[in-house]
Amino acid sequence: MTTATAGSSGFAEPVLAEPEPALPRIAWGPVLTVAGVVGLALLIASRNYGYFFDEAYFVVAGRDHLAWGYFDQPALVPALASAMSHLAPDSLIMLRLPATLAAVAGTVLTALIARELGGARGAQVLAAIGYALSSAVVLCHWLATYSLDPMFWTAIVWLVVRWARLNAAERPDDRLLLYAGLVTVFSLQTKFLVPALWVALVLCALVFGPRRLPGRPALWLGGAVAAVATIPNLVWQNRNQWPYTHMSEVVAAEFPGVGRFLWDSAAGAGLAIGLPLLLIGLPMLLISKRFRTYRFAGAALVLVFLAYLVSSGRSYYACGLYALPIAAGAVVVAALARHVVIRVLVAVALVIGIAMGAAAVPVYPRSWAERIPDTTLMLTAKAFAQSDTMIGDLSDTVAAAYHELPAEIRPHTAIVAESYPFAAAVDLHRDSTGLPRAYSAHRAYYYFGAPPESATSILYIGTPTPLLTAAFTSSQPVIPDLATLLVDRTVPWDTLWPQLRAQ
Repeated sequence: MTTATAGSSGFAEPVLAEPEPALPRIAWGPVLTVAGVVGLALLIASRNYGYFFDEAYFVVAGRDHLAWGYFDQPALVPALASAMSHLAPDSLIMLRLPATLAAVAGTVLTALIARELGGARGAQVLAAIGYALSSAVVLCHWLATYSLDPMFWTAIVWLVVRWARLNAAERPDDRLLLYAGLVTVFSLQTKFLVPALWVALVLCALVFGPRRLPGRPALWLGGAVAAVATIPNLVWQNRNQWPYTHMSEVVAAEFPGVGRFLWDSAAGAGLAIGLPLLLIGLPMLLISKRFRTYRFAGAALVLVFLAYLVSSGRSYYACGLYALPIAAGAVVVAALARHVVIRVLVAVALVIGIAMGAAAVPVYPRSWAERIPDTTLMLTAKAFAQSDTMIGDLSDTVAAAYHELPAEIRPHTAIVAESYPFAAAVDLHRDSTGLPRAYSAHRAYYYFGAPPESATSILYIGTPTPLLTAAFTSSQPVIPDLATLLVDRTVPWDTLWPQLRAQ
């Protein structure tokens, strides 16, 4: 590009304008090495230790009750769980493979965000490691909505940041906005949180620029595709009186308090590496001239986080917000790496962070994991070992109790569970345990139907309410504090079932 200036002769002389700084090369070797280590660790961990209760529910929901929507989430994760379980029944590695791939992709995308921000090899690798040691990756031990959605958010942020860089260079590529809309399709089939990100991005673009973003046709085309893809789920929600709207009440009831929410959200970034990078990167995104082009994106993430806080959201929602500030922090730190003190601090943080990450990912035998000291500072393999074995233990216990029921009662006895995890534990392996399907009036299980009228007795898993007990002529404990046999129902199920509905 040239500009004209007046020379001594009075004629305009062409002068070369300052070229746009070259974008650093992608450090594919070390970045893919980090991502490969993440993938390998999660593949090894996937063998351990059993189904988490959410995973059991997703498998049952997709396998036995596949629908366009559910009480507590859209259809993608149940459909994936069903597909994986059909491809390789009872294979935890196969079941969790989508989450493993999401973790690998998120790690690479965070490095690519650092590159878009001007980060060279060191910044890209540091950003990848920071993301890899955050809860966004650790939670990918499980196949769940909260293990897939952060990757979709990270992909959207990368595409928007890349569009912003090219737009600032007067070379906008609106295809990136369309691609971001296509990623939004998958995010909306996972959770309904991503509209908050887009609203925040558009509002902050109007305030901080680039103000042309909201007017790009490709942005609205991508949004239209995402909206159309969501119609089947919305139709299901409408036919069932919009049950998802009640999830906000459920989440708010479980809110741990502002202090705990802030701590868990911060600690989830990774105490040794991710959180320091985030605390460096986020302010720099908001105030540094270097990142002025991307200020709107940083402000949008702050706005979304505040929305989570005000609405009493869950701390793991913040996992989708980590990538950009971690990447920005990595760029800043890498630029200071010429100082010996900075290099030493980074090296120490890496050693501590990797050690903490090794304690978190459940790659160990169960007996080893159970020896990890209890801590509230971070999620550890011990917590995974405890939670991943509950389903199998409960299923075996219920099966033994059911098969010990009197022969004359058993054919007319349904298994009813107090909560969806209890019901999923029964249903997951019922082909091998010989149990009938379970029923529950809790959350999504309520929509899977009530017991048949032929079920005059129930084996209730949990603590029966006075309302439920009053609907039967007698009750007796089968397993103390776990299972109760209720006999001779006196109220029709179509009357009783709606009264038992719980969320």
